[in-house]
Amino acid sequence: QVQLVESGGGLVRPGGSLRLSCAASGSIFKMLDMGWYRQAPGKQREFLAVITSGTTNYADSVKGRFTISRDDGKNTVYLQMDSLKPEDTAVYYCNAQHRMVRSWAFWGQGTQVTVSS
Repeated sequence: QVQLVESGGGLVRPGGSLRLSCAASGSIFKMLDMGWYRQAPGKQREFLAVITSGTTNYADSVKGRFTISRDDGKNTVYLQMDSLKPEDTAVYYCNAQHRMVRSWAFWGQGTQVTVSS
């Protein structure tokens, strides 16, 4: 079992930045593909970004504005969000999936990001 705890959400003005963090428990972090998703009210959960051992991939909606990174020494994945827009308002979730056992997937509890003037 892997527990994920997100932090760093909050209220930010349009054009501003936030950095989300997701800390994972356990000793298998290096074997996990880590991703970020978000869910706005009334909408389905949306993929944003994923990072494996050496590659990253982004949804078109955030490419060029969001950056995913990981620190295996701290069991933590980050999402740097720049040039935020009101439509980025959502609950942001961290996801972990074992690279070899794909059925091992875990979610954090989510952190609220609100972009408003």
